Amino acid sequence: MALILDTNALSAAADREPTALKVVAGAERLAVPVIVLGEYRLGIAQSRHRKDYENWLREWIAAVRVLDVDERTTHHYATIGLELKGMGKPIPTNDLWIAALCRQHSLSLLSRDRHFDLVAGLRRIDW
Repeated sequence: MALILDTNALSAAADREPTALKVVAGAERLAVPVIVLGEYRLGIAQSRHRKDYENWLREWIAAVRVLDVDERTTHHYATIGLELKGMGKPIPTNDLWIAALCRQHSLSLLSRDRHFDLVAGLRRIDW
């Protein structure tokens, strides 16, 4: 199974959370959206353990695929945004981009955020 990691999953992997690491280790391929990298780097910048997390991230990025937003992503973004708005259940903007990338690449999402369950066709995996 191929997985996209949400920011909370990336943080759990960096903190060596055993259950999250087991799911990550079982994945055939891993990807991280550029949006997640931005959120994670913001967290690193505020951390007392900045150097440790920066070193971990540098090594980790070399081993995964980084997903960029492109023109096709914007179509998924708009479609999902309208679907959720119609349900009266909007999600945070960054998470809407992450959901769009999941749909675009037909990948499951490793995340603890339950609001992703509202996105049609998105398979969220918790740990």
